[in-house]
Amino acid sequence: MILLGVGLQLWAYQAMAILKIEITKGIEAGVPIAIVPFGWQGEGKPPQDLAKIIGADLNRSGRFESLDKEDFLSRPYDQAGVKFKDWRLIKAEALAVGKVQRVGKDRYQVQFQLFDVFKGKQLAGYRYVIKAKQMRKVAHQISDIIYEKLTGEPGAFDTRIAYVTVEQRGSGQRRFLLQVADADGYEPVTVLDSGEPIMSPAWSPDGKRLAYVSFEKRRSMVYVQTLADGSRKRLADFRGLNSAPAWSPDGKRLALVLSRDGNPEIYILSPRSRQLRRLTHHHAIDTEPAWSPNGRHIVFTSDRSGKPQIYRISVGGGKPQRVTFEGEYNARASYAADGQSITLVSATKGRYRIAVLHLRRNTMHVLTQATLDESPSFAPNGRMILYATEQGGRGVLAAVSADGRVKQVLRFLKGDVREPAWSPYNRKF
Repeated sequence: MILLGVGLQLWAYQAMAILKIEITKGIEAGVPIAIVPFGWQGEGKPPQDLAKIIGADLNRSGRFESLDKEDFLSRPYDQAGVKFKDWRLIKAEALAVGKVQRVGKDRYQVQFQLFDVFKGKQLAGYRYVIKAKQMRKVAHQISDIIYEKLTGEPGAFDTRIAYVTVEQRGSGQRRFLLQVADADGYEPVTVLDSGEPIMSPAWSPDGKRLAYVSFEKRRSMVYVQTLADGSRKRLADFRGLNSAPAWSPDGKRLALVLSRDGNPEIYILSPRSRQLRRLTHHHAIDTEPAWSPNGRHIVFTSDRSGKPQIYRISVGGGKPQRVTFEGEYNARASYAADGQSITLVSATKGRYRIAVLHLRRNTMHVLTQATLDESPSFAPNGRMILYATEQGGRGVLAAVSADGRVKQVLRFLKGDVREPAWSPYNRKF
């Protein structure tokens, strides 16, 4: 039986009950930043602790050290109350302050300011008028602003992740849940609930749709589902294998794997016109396509050299070129947003680890040390990689920075979690 989500907000769970984030390794000298608890003007308590969410975001990046609020000498909520000497004394280099005010029924004004403590000047200041359900999103947007102002690079906190959770229900039956959550794993939403496997979720470039593989009719089929209303279309239902969908950067085409002609090959499909074009022609298995950011090439996994390796082919066709030569096994490649590197699963002596291949230098950097890491997916800013791994016999999600210096685990307290995919930027309400 298949249950479709009819709107993302309807299926949200209480996040605190199902998630634990563990930072296992960080940069030793992160930028010390003081994030003052936001002032509150209204009855009761504010809907969310914005300072706590922002601090957790920045700490997870590994590039900041959020200072302990117990050490604060003052707790201003706007520029008028800021005494920079108070923050220099506790060695803060940056200071974030703000306040939340109820301005109507389910209407809140959020004000935020960021300061350079040593220069004594404001770096950013924003004001939002929002609903309660948008509080966490605003917190992530503020985190992105802080990250970009202090590092010069865009943040990726206001994004989402998709993944598959496998649960054992009371009857002993397994349920497969396609879920979407904030980039920090909070506010998960069930998009699809099925008694049969779900695989390979892939975000459309606009972040509004997911393509995925479902076995709900006891064979693989590719679907595209709109997240806002839960509507979906069956996109590939050919004879044989239908798998591994990947969106083109313009969102007009999908690369996927079909065995309709007898052998798994890479095809390109236009969802609107239903036009299908075969891209690879080889007796080996070609699978796991991913587009380059400029839309000109596709990388894929093939065992045409004897063992799985990464190849690249022009979208217009032609002879594929082998990309990976280091390691016994290289698979599941995808590009960073700048097109300068790819992340992949690389294996030696039966140990499957996440790696980054720098294309111009042709050098590979292995980032993880477990034995069964899989399904890597770059953050849209290219700074972090989300992947699936195992801990204590259970599937969990983990993230590692592209240089290997920051590591963390998103430990969901229910089910085995696998097949992660990081969304593109998603800045609108």
